[in-house]
Amino acid sequence: MHPGWSRGFRFLCWLVVLFVGGSCRDWAQTSNSSSRATTSYRQRAALGVERLQSWFDPATGLYSTTGWWNSANSITTLADYSRVTTDKQYEGVFPEVFSAAQHKGPGFLNRFYDDEGWWALAWIDVYDLTHQHRYLQMAASIFDDMTKGWDDTCSGGIWWSKDRKYKNAIANELFLSVAADLAARASNSELRAQYLDWARREWQWFLHTGLINSSHQINDGLDARCVNNHQTTWSYNQGVILGGLAELYSQTHERALLEDADDIAAATLANPTLVDAHGILHDSCEPDCGSDGTQFKGIFVRNLTKLSRVAPSPQFVRFILTNADSIWSGMRQADYGIGVIWAAPWGKINASTQSSGDDALVSAASVEAR
Repeated sequence: MHPGWSRGFRFLCWLVVLFVGGSCRDWAQTSNSSSRATTSYRQRAALGVERLQSWFDPATGLYSTTGWWNSANSITTLADYSRVTTDKQYEGVFPEVFSAAQHKGPGFLNRFYDDEGWWALAWIDVYDLTHQHRYLQMAASIFDDMTKGWDDTCSGGIWWSKDRKYKNAIANELFLSVAADLAARASNSELRAQYLDWARREWQWFLHTGLINSSHQINDGLDARCVNNHQTTWSYNQGVILGGLAELYSQTHERALLEDADDIAAATLANPTLVDAHGILHDSCEPDCGSDGTQFKGIFVRNLTKLSRVAPSPQFVRFILTNADSIWSGMRQADYGIGVIWAAPWGKINASTQSSGDDALVSAASVEAR
């Protein structure tokens, strides 16, 4: 008999073995498996987020084992979790990050406009949770810097970095998303109109660049001739645009925005290079996705969930729950770590892979709560 088992458990186990057969160890393992199977999505998300926070460093306001923009996504995940579950235990993290992380990037600005966009979205999410205006003001300040990346090269759009050598999809998707989110939260009609103008300009530019290919999938960026470079269709490029279009639709009620978003989402779920035969999301970099690709899949699921709030779809819900279930089945019971791959063999674990997988668990909890 295992020394850690209580007297009551040993007696109950003895009865089961007497009348049913087998061993106490077999029965205990079956009981544990049953317990895992019946754990709610909210409970799963709580365990995943608790593991994520083991990497949080209050001194820096960032997450060890991962990078600057990944930490912004971790904060977004944490804010979404707190909002969906009403769990208040992590409220103190946000002011710590707001204060400490600026030592690395004053005003949360750096050379890369996409990094800035991630931090702007993070602070918008924290504002929605806390209603503290300093977070929304920070997001607005970051967006003001992002607008400086817009010029007439390729007829518009913002650059990926302040080196001004590449216009890519992700920076412009983030620009659209931040503009639409700020419009929804603007304090007066003039500000709202300004942000909506930026969001509309961005989307019209994006539509006419050819970044969305004939398969309704978004390639990485534009080449020197300002045409689609046909590089990898990463999962996060298919995702961020969904959240941006969903928010812009909520402001304008232009049906075409939802139709475009639905085309991209449906094409992604049917794309065999991104979604396997079991409905599990992948990126082509697996199992070695460096420091960036580890973040991508959670961003897709997070934004698919945003789209599903304004355009409910049973297909979207099935996809979200299928991926959350697969992630849960691979989480080690000892520490509830989440690997880079969302199906066996699961792969390496760090703060980036954890926050990405947590996005899916939080999305499932959100769907469960509806």
